[in-house]
Amino acid sequence: MKKLLLILAVLLANQLHAQILTPVKWSYAAKKTSATEAVVLIRATIDEGWHIYSQTVKDGGPVKTSFTFPAAKGYTVVGKTIEPKPITRFEKAFEMNVSYFETSVTFQQKVKLKKAGPATIKGKLEYMTCNDQKCLPPEDLDFSVDVK
Repeated sequence: MKKLLLILAVLLANQLHAQILTPVKWSYAAKKTSATEAVVLIRATIDEGWHIYSQTVKDGGPVKTSFTFPAAKGYTVVGKTIEPKPITRFEKAFEMNVSYFETSVTFQQKVKLKKAGPATIKGKLEYMTCNDQKCLPPEDLDFSVDVK
């Protein structure tokens, strides 16, 4: 009987785990543009039928994608995080035009290194994922990128 309960518990746990939706995968890289400058590349790969929102969504709409970079000794952030041109359409759920990305998007952040050599850029991103039927709760992710 104990073995049967254990097997059922494992099967139930696997089933619940399989139902967690993760339609966006994030990857990070950095490219040096000079001895003391680099660009951090933050890429979202988005499952078919889903989208994430632009950094420029107006108040009253979905949670926009945002990036924060804490102060650090080894580098300073230069300007705002850049994004490509998003798709802009009216979404009934929010009763407004919203800008978003499908399939994939790469955000870019310039940084100035305080010294030549390797550095680790740390940051946090927040985003919200939706499809034409539902939205998932906003998610926060910490990341770090080595600049060599």
